[in-house]
Amino acid sequence: MKILTPEELRQALEHPVFHLIGEAADEQGMECYVIGGYVRDLFLQRPSADIDCVVVGSGIRMAEAVAAKVQQRSGRKPHVAVYANFGTAQIRAGRLELEFVGARRESYQHDSRKPIVEDGTLEDDQNRRDFTINAMALCLNAGRYGELVDPFGGIDDLQDGIIRTPLDPDITFSDDPLRMMRCVRFATQLNFRIDDETFEALGRNASRLSIISGERTIEELNKIMLAPHPSKGLIELDRCGLLALILPEITALQGVQTVNGRAHKDNFYHTLAVLENLVSAQQAREHMAADAAAAADPASASPADSDADGGGLSPDDRKLYLRWATLLHDIGKPRTKRWDAALGWTFHNHDYVGQKMVAQLFRRLKLPTDERMKYVAKLVGLHMRPAAIADAEVTDSAVRRLLSDAGDDIDDLMMLCEADITSKNEVKKARILENFRMVREKLEDLKARDYKRLFQPVVDGDDIMRLFGLKPSREVGLLKTALKNAVLDEQIPNERAAAVAFLKAEGEKIGLKILESAE
Repeated sequence: MKILTPEELRQALEHPVFHLIGEAADEQGMECYVIGGYVRDLFLQRPSADIDCVVVGSGIRMAEAVAAKVQQRSGRKPHVAVYANFGTAQIRAGRLELEFVGARRESYQHDSRKPIVEDGTLEDDQNRRDFTINAMALCLNAGRYGELVDPFGGIDDLQDGIIRTPLDPDITFSDDPLRMMRCVRFATQLNFRIDDETFEALGRNASRLSIISGERTIEELNKIMLAPHPSKGLIELDRCGLLALILPEITALQGVQTVNGRAHKDNFYHTLAVLENLVSAQQAREHMAADAAAAADPASASPADSDADGGGLSPDDRKLYLRWATLLHDIGKPRTKRWDAALGWTFHNHDYVGQKMVAQLFRRLKLPTDERMKYVAKLVGLHMRPAAIADAEVTDSAVRRLLSDAGDDIDDLMMLCEADITSKNEVKKARILENFRMVREKLEDLKARDYKRLFQPVVDGDDIMRLFGLKPSREVGLLKTALKNAVLDEQIPNERAAAVAFLKAEGEKIGLKILESAE
């Protein structure tokens, strides 16, 4: 955070595009201001490529005037995307995204977050903004170039690290309930504190979130998940009552139950600790990848290249949905919790139950139901496997099975499982980490030997149906599993002749014979 002097503010607006916008505004006889996130980020000294401009007049007319100015200077007129229903227009200028909107005042009906809009003044427009730190504006007109208009003390709130609404927070949140999610999101991303009055209004208006589409809610939740410390946002969502409405599967993890003096841990706070461990591991991996890229070719170093590749997910998706898998890894525990007089509290098969819950949760939240959902479900279902291997003797057979089931996602699975070690017993923690190191060594050895070629059977389910003249059935599944286990246990070489001979013997055990024409 840096307090910028009037001269420094003018210097911060030295990019030619701001002067061009100011010239167009003066020619059109309209006041024009940069407003919102770009101004906030100037003081926070954060890079920002999205520029919102508010004009006292027509935002669409202003955008067209700016595009004409660009054409005069460069010989090429940029495309103007016009959204007449909202009175806005967008222009892309190099890496900058410019949006123009006419100053307006808004009023709302109780059952909708879509406002009734009227033309207004700059003051009207600042009144409708969500938070004081997003209501600051810088004038672009020549006579007042770089002048800061900050009617709600946004600068003070930036200095104090506070998220606060410009007007009555009950009205702000009731009018547009998505602002409640944005409130928590900004507090999480910026590591700010939510003003007490504003926070209390979150609780009073939590039920209003029901009028917001799942897609808009999840967009904000994903931004919280990608923050440097997502647990901060999840705790705030829980404290104000929003988390129970969005993710009841996570709030169900809360609480500690004691029987005969034996208690289980609070799985809600355990989950948040695991998530923070995972984020730290991701950040470390990103830094290592960036350093390695810079050492190899300084021009190629980029955060976007830092995550693991492989599989069907992009690096950005892999980063986000590994965090989702971590958040959801124990959601099966409330349904599987049992008291056993001999063993104490148990959560048998919570991994399997949690895996089955993922699809329902993703559909409800409007999260993608494609390979990203399958990735999360797979990691939730497999997250106990490395620990089970590490607790026993680390055998080649068990590691081969794990690698076969996890495939290209094995490194992400291991990151999740290592993050899941939250024991305060340092001796126990060191022992588990050492066993995980042994698991990783065996995994690396198998990958070096091309596990897909060695351990994925050369005969698949379609081949089995042709060999025995079968349709999709239980028998096909049994034979496929038996063959896979035989290959993984190295009972037979992964060659077609050996596989067919093995299947022939297994088929005879259940009354099947290979068709002569198929041999």
